Amino acid sequence: MLISLLRINSLLLGIMGTTCLIPITTAFAYNETSIIPSFAIPMICSWIFLLFINLFFRNKKIELRTKTAFVVVASAWITTSLFGAIPLIISGSIPSFTDAFFESVSGFTTTGATILSDVETLPRSINLWRCTMHWLGGMGIVALTVALLPLIGVGGFQLIKAETTGPEKSKVTPKIATTSKVLWLIYLILTAVQTVLLMVFGMDFIDALSHSFATLGTGGFSTRNASIGYYNSAPIDIICTVFMFLAGINFSLYFYAISRKFSEIRDNSELKAYISIFLIAVILIAINITQTYGSFPHGLRYAFFQTASIITTTGFATADFTLWPSLSQFVLFALFFVGGCSGSTAGGIKVIRWVVLFKQVNNETKRLLHPHGVFSIRLNNRPGRHDIVYSVAAFMATYLILVTITTMFGCMAQLDLFSAFTGALSMIGNIGPAFGSLGPSCNYGSLPSLLKWWYAFAMLAGRLELYTMIIFFIPHYWKK
Repeated sequence: MLISLLRINSLLLGIMGTTCLIPITTAFAYNETSIIPSFAIPMICSWIFLLFINLFFRNKKIELRTKTAFVVVASAWITTSLFGAIPLIISGSIPSFTDAFFESVSGFTTTGATILSDVETLPRSINLWRCTMHWLGGMGIVALTVALLPLIGVGGFQLIKAETTGPEKSKVTPKIATTSKVLWLIYLILTAVQTVLLMVFGMDFIDALSHSFATLGTGGFSTRNASIGYYNSAPIDIICTVFMFLAGINFSLYFYAISRKFSEIRDNSELKAYISIFLIAVILIAINITQTYGSFPHGLRYAFFQTASIITTTGFATADFTLWPSLSQFVLFALFFVGGCSGSTAGGIKVIRWVVLFKQVNNETKRLLHPHGVFSIRLNNRPGRHDIVYSVAAFMATYLILVTITTMFGCMAQLDLFSAFTGALSMIGNIGPAFGSLGPSCNYGSLPSLLKWWYAFAMLAGRLELYTMIIFFIPHYWKK
């Protein structure tokens, strides 16, 4: 297992090192020469490590069993988060290791919770790096590694199963590496399109690229203190809203669209529920804040943006929603429990799990009326797995237990109960902003170090669907 761990993590670090070329190029372009070593040092070290490990162990066979996959995936995310923190520390942008690691975890898990109060004073290359972490973590750093695993002669479906979101894991092509490459290509195209559109409506290239990375990764880091609200531009709001919404959809559906398998899209139960929840929330909020913004169209603009931001767990802001009327706050609070679609870059519980639970509630109601009837859950116009209800129920119970524990730690750190509770939902759901003292106009910098470390664990657990991180604390896992 150790050899498999070293070889796959070395490949991952090699990829991460190569992505440092993006901020290095930016530093050259904006004359931030003092920042270049902050990225060049970890980049070169990662390449040396990759070369050394794969030369030394090139004749060793990699075995990916289920247990190995969980270790590899969890260690990959921890290793990547540590790597992401290095440029922040070396550059002096975030000198505290705890804060830099928190920021990096928040970046890669696409949470978007920052400890920084003034991001506009940071070098542009550092801000771009923060958003690049979102982009890499959004589609999944392990998924990117899986696309390249054939180079070292190994398949990676076990890794995808240990990392991807939602109760059901599937391939859209016969080979999982091909699947990963196709989805990454779609991801790249969407990113390029959004970047161009944002530039057309006023952003410069680096800001447009940074916000596209954060949008498609559903992360929420921004190069501006006021987030997207800084631009005060309806076209920019609309572009970000559309791409946040698209990022919250299962990326497999884009592959089906390209393949002209439109029935797969038309019959998708989760997509129907996702669109319905989104539209209902938008209408309720728009009506409720019409008086606040003076007109329904103006309120609709803010309602669309903030609903998309919360349901997809992106965390961008154009307004401080904690100042909105109570009904609007309640609707957004309810969306904290929803999240995007499975197989998307969004976090949260995922819409499909609510679909399964509501269908089961409907079946139980029918069973009361017809005790001898046989009822099954149908997903996508097909019978669902008979055990999926148990899987979803177990996940929900685990999710709520972790939220409860995280809320308790927040209260121990002197947060008020509501801030601690919504903060826990935000961390585990990878949302970013919460309510109260952790609202969209605040940051996480003043929190005690121990709470930041727990929040970092909660963000990682939420991004990896809980079990991949929690399993390490189960003694039975480590027994042969």
